[in-house]
Amino acid sequence: MADLDLDHLTDRYVAVWNEPDPERRRAAIRDVWAPDAVHVLQPPEEMRKTAGELGFGRVVLEARGHRALEYRVTRAHEEFVAPGTFVFRSRGDADRLHDIVRFHWEMAPRDGGDIAGVGLEVLVLGPDGRIVGDYQFIEG
Repeated sequence: MADLDLDHLTDRYVAVWNEPDPERRRAAIRDVWAPDAVHVLQPPEEMRKTAGELGFGRVVLEARGHRALEYRVTRAHEEFVAPGTFVFRSRGDADRLHDIVRFHWEMAPRDGGDIAGVGLEVLVLGPDGRIVGDYQFIEG
């Protein structure tokens, strides 16, 4: 994993979320994430607030394994990308410390304009370079 190309990794990661073809998306998920990988999302502030008002403590959303990851990625694609509204892209700021990679991504209007969302991704890589832990923080 010493020769891991961070730009290539983050480009592949972001491309999964933009991929319109379900079969290519499924194959890309298996290529990017390990079979038992986990994707953990810090929910948006409004979801955390609602959960707190209902008496719940800290809320964390989790998808584990290829099947759950495929569902998660497909739902995000259907909501944000498929209607032709947005595209996800890396901000090109990936950094690595041993098996941990962090980078920011953005959700941008497909036809230009102000950025609609920004997130921080923290990835834990397995020995084969695939993601075993994926921690997503929505920043704006």
